[in-house]
Amino acid sequence: MNRSPKLLLMLSAVAVMSLVGAGCKKNAAMAPPAPPAAPVAAVSAPKPTPAPMRAAVTPPAARPAPNYPPAATRARIDELLAKIEDAYFDYNKATIRPDAVKALQADSAELRDILAQYPNYKLTIEGHCDERGSEEYNMALGDRRAAASKEYLVEVGIPAVQLNVISYGKESPECTEHDETCWQRNRRVHIVAMAKQQS
Repeated sequence: MNRSPKLLLMLSAVAVMSLVGAGCKKNAAMAPPAPPAAPVAAVSAPKPTPAPMRAAVTPPAARPAPNYPPAATRARIDELLAKIEDAYFDYNKATIRPDAVKALQADSAELRDILAQYPNYKLTIEGHCDERGSEEYNMALGDRRAAASKEYLVEVGIPAVQLNVISYGKESPECTEHDETCWQRNRRVHIVAMAKQQS
């Protein structure tokens, strides 16, 4: 009989364990099933909307610079040339004197800026001499004077292709007296604008 209480105790423990296990199973069986997961629709990234078709934009064609300035601009060029006094030279010299430099400087920046807009428009630099010396010698001297003036104007920024030189030697005097005052007035360069439109 000694064994029976122990046996009873063991059987009781097994019975309690069985009931507890059965109760857990019952609770698990009674729990409502979890709702099925909603089907996940495949979400795709939105397709980029194509950019609207644009007509190719072409820049406006560069307009060629006009060959010849309009009348108002020509009048302004003439005004500037009138303000640029003749540049004078010493006897038998083609070196530009300081007073000649000052004469050539006057308004040359504005003249340069105007001429830049009309690349085919030209100025002519005339070289002149006094009556002394041979015609051939004075033609060469007048040419050297005009060339020296052209070189100076190129340094100021006027393109060389827009400056022509010509020598008149002693053929077109400013005055005709036979003294030093008159001769000095004849030893000069004079700048003139293009006379007419050239094609």
